[in-house]
Amino acid sequence: MSRIKFIHTYDNIISLENLLMAWKEFIVGKKSRKDVQEFQRNLMTNIISLHQDLKNRVYVHGGYYAFKISDPKPRDIRKATVRDRLLHHAIYRVLYPHFDSKFIHDSYSCRLEKGTHRAIDRFRDFHRKVSKNNTKTCWILKCDIRKFFANIDHKILKEILSRTVLDTDILWLLGQVIDSFRTDKSCLVENPISTMVETSKGLPLGNLTSQLLVNIYMNEFDQFVKRKLKVKHYIRYADDFVVLSQDKEYLQNTLEQMKEFLENKLKLNMHPDKVYIKTIASGVDFLGWVSFPKHRVLRTSTKRRMLKKLKNNPKEETRQSYLGMLGHGDAYELKKALTLKK
Repeated sequence: MSRIKFIHTYDNIISLENLLMAWKEFIVGKKSRKDVQEFQRNLMTNIISLHQDLKNRVYVHGGYYAFKISDPKPRDIRKATVRDRLLHHAIYRVLYPHFDSKFIHDSYSCRLEKGTHRAIDRFRDFHRKVSKNNTKTCWILKCDIRKFFANIDHKILKEILSRTVLDTDILWLLGQVIDSFRTDKSCLVENPISTMVETSKGLPLGNLTSQLLVNIYMNEFDQFVKRKLKVKHYIRYADDFVVLSQDKEYLQNTLEQMKEFLENKLKLNMHPDKVYIKTIASGVDFLGWVSFPKHRVLRTSTKRRMLKKLKNNPKEETRQSYLGMLGHGDAYELKKALTLKK
């Protein structure tokens, strides 16, 4: 794991300069929203107030507005207040570069110059290498973590952060954000030092900080897979990950070791219905695309969702966005259909 020294301070995060820069980044695409406009009417007063609360360590994270989306499956999204979301951006813009430098190359979720398209391109490249350009059988282990965000353990996350972040004020602030949300009621767990301690779980889908925190959490797993298990062809995007090998038995053994680490070290479980080992000839569903030896096609549910969204929102920019996405696979007929809709 990278030994790059953590040089950031609490003052770097809560400074007026950083809060103002965070605001400029935060409002992009949000200027027409009512809550953003209300905060902006007294912008400097609101930012100075936030700064003072942080400086005096009396800041308390507010509650969340809950709503649901289907993208593609139903998800519970939590939306924090503008004040809290501004702070999330201020934290993120300072801490992201440091932690991103510690992540493995083949972690692709919520990272600059990464994303789903690069992940599936990497998958294709790995398959070509392992299969020796389709001359050897390539087995793929495909895994998914059950209720990923909902099961992030707060205590474990804070312990991971404390190994890198030595500034106690930053740890306090991150604790405020982490503990602002939970999917379970507080529960008591065994502690080797005392008798029992209180812990809770869950990070909210919707917080910018959650994207960084889950990558920090799962970096423990990534490092285990790469450094301890010495897995060569491994790709992870959030809670989806794959391993490619010519040896099916190797993948079965690797799967058991992965399960054990996730359960014992991170208190996470793989989804029982979304873990399999198969060859690419039968089609491997990964990140919205179904990959075959020499081509890949859009997942049927993804195609239906795309056409439905385009019907409900027939804007040219939406259509162009989908055409760009389809350029990453074999979707001639679908691209033709979208072009005719113009």
